[in-house]
Amino acid sequence: MRKLFGTDGVRGVANVHPMTVDTAMKIGRAVAYVFKNRSGRHRKVLIGKDTRLSCYMLENALAAGICSMGVDVLLVGPMPTPAIAFLTSSMRADAGVVISASHNPFQDNGIKLFSGDGFKLPDEKELRIEELMDASILVESQPVGHDVGKAFRIDDAQGRYIMFLKHTFPKELTLDGLKIVIDCANGATYKVAPLVFEELGAAVVKLAVSPNGTNINERCGALHPAVVQDAVRANGAQMGIAFDGDGDRVIVVDEKGFVVDGDRIMAVCARDLMAEGKLRSNTVVATVMSNMGLEVALANFGGRLVRTKVGDRYVVEAMREGGFNFGGEQSGHLVFLDHITTGDGILAALQLLAVMQKSGRPISELAGIMECFPQVLHNIQVKAPRSVEEIPGLVQLQASLEKDLRGRGRVLIRPSGTEPVIRIMVEGENEEQISALARALGEHILSVCGGDG
Repeated sequence: MRKLFGTDGVRGVANVHPMTVDTAMKIGRAVAYVFKNRSGRHRKVLIGKDTRLSCYMLENALAAGICSMGVDVLLVGPMPTPAIAFLTSSMRADAGVVISASHNPFQDNGIKLFSGDGFKLPDEKELRIEELMDASILVESQPVGHDVGKAFRIDDAQGRYIMFLKHTFPKELTLDGLKIVIDCANGATYKVAPLVFEELGAAVVKLAVSPNGTNINERCGALHPAVVQDAVRANGAQMGIAFDGDGDRVIVVDEKGFVVDGDRIMAVCARDLMAEGKLRSNTVVATVMSNMGLEVALANFGGRLVRTKVGDRYVVEAMREGGFNFGGEQSGHLVFLDHITTGDGILAALQLLAVMQKSGRPISELAGIMECFPQVLHNIQVKAPRSVEEIPGLVQLQASLEKDLRGRGRVLIRPSGTEPVIRIMVEGENEEQISALARALGEHILSVCGGDG
């Protein structure tokens, strides 16, 4: 089992194990070794980052580790995570690295890896990288002289990504006459997102586009949609868009100022794709966290839902295995596999806007095709990460409470893949009932594990 890598790479407090310069250099060396071509020609690894202060030290450590193994580095600076996936593939790099902790506060950071085809690494390859980090073979394989790697800065990376995004929007459509509020979370989308929507014709109200290294996700972005809701109402905008710190997910606000989450966006886009005969097998892939209302909505217009465990990487894996081309997460990771290999907040917003422009209907009306079941989410902070099976009595309690829902709801309990938190989700028709069930589960976890509710 992987010990360092979680559901979305390595993550932790910057400058504290495991997110240290030493770890970053070791990851860089191991990545270079795994992807290095034995022919002797220098390979390339592309590195991007978000706007956190600690990205500078981690970027340099990764680059040093990669170059020390005879592999060249392509540096693109602050760019969204999906941009790194796209650029890694389009520039024919052998791997891509993103330095970001996504929606976490600025003092955290993380490292995510992509293979040369732009897809996140499978678990077994991440495990191989972990095994190599302290292996003697890395020292034995270090080149000298002309075989040491070089680092290059790619100055036109931003333009390449913007052009790609614009090409995913139908050529016969524009955003002329629309006013859109964009909240970039003082993160990786702060440069590219406004330009994309402006170049397609929209009047853009820009929020949180002044990163200073410490204000990423601070009372802004996808975690704080109220900021965009207020701005949409104040500016009379047709749509609001909030990204997270690394730009791989999006939360939308309709013209009335109400939040449209990833489940509703999937319902709207799936129906449009089906109408055009472009939704493969009439199937959407989502996680166990997606609302039952999505399943009902898809069934109403002839579609179906396939569920995976939590994590956009697992959604993508299921899409590739089943030959499906659309899926995502309630949190706003939306994957349009015909365009890109991972969740892309800007691209997803463009696809939703395209549906709006083609139909001539506002977002609030489009999103009305799905009715959500009441859903309660409860995060329990524990002293140390633990699996559900390791908490005495929890599995039995969950089974007992699920019987109370009589087949008209769900109970999901899972440990976070990035922090010492147990996440509880209870879904059903009666909000008072599911709230009580969630409280009972939380109290049991606290009584056994200790921590904070």
